[in-house]
Amino acid sequence: MLFSVVFVLLLRTGLAFAGKEDFYQLKVYHLSSSNQQEVVEEYLEQAFLPAMHRAGVKHVGVFKPVNPSEGSSSSEKLIYVLIPFSSQKDYFKIESVLSKDQQYQTAGAKYLNAPYTNPPFDRIETILLNAFEKNPKYGVPDLKGPKKDRIYELRSYEGHSEKISANKIKMFNAGDEVGLFKRLGFNAVFYGEVVAGSTMPNLMYMTTFENKADRDAHWDSFGSDAYWKELSSLPEYQHNVSKNVTIFLHPTEYSDL
Repeated sequence: MLFSVVFVLLLRTGLAFAGKEDFYQLKVYHLSSSNQQEVVEEYLEQAFLPAMHRAGVKHVGVFKPVNPSEGSSSSEKLIYVLIPFSSQKDYFKIESVLSKDQQYQTAGAKYLNAPYTNPPFDRIETILLNAFEKNPKYGVPDLKGPKKDRIYELRSYEGHSEKISANKIKMFNAGDEVGLFKRLGFNAVFYGEVVAGSTMPNLMYMTTFENKADRDAHWDSFGSDAYWKELSSLPEYQHNVSKNVTIFLHPTEYSDL
């Protein structure tokens, strides 16, 4: 029912089946116990990721907050799952594909068939995004250090209105803020306009670094860059973000990204 409602909304806004840009699903598992975390991680590693690979999705990212309480209540545990689809059509057919995958059904049985008395999660939050025109395809980070040290920075920029949020997206595309990040080596995974989520209107993007010191050094370079100073001073790009939410993540050892 939820998929049908979202699909209709996308059609009405002219966003369905654009074709050339990626379409991203960001799932956030909200968990209240270590047992739930173990069940979900076992499911993701042994059932979900292999099934997505068989379905043609080459890379699925799985991340956990560096600070476990970041973005949640102090007792809640979060797992972020990023799924890059090559099109919106692929996203809307994936549940049907998984339902016919017997390996997936068997490997994920503990999670998929969990009784109501022992659910594997509290809730799943889903955010859907269209990739930016300037960065139409996701990227696999070129990082060399241990995954446990890597810092993935997930940012959400909320706008005061749809028009103002579109202006910030224009700043990334026409203003080439995307190109600035690329030139400075921010190793971006994706940039996306949120088309379904709880904090719209907003955009989200994820950049990656070897470690926290590497992250801080990159942002120092960004803040002092001549092009950024010029771009951010332009009158047409003033006051186009109402709220910036930043979450620091580590990739799991089995994450593809």
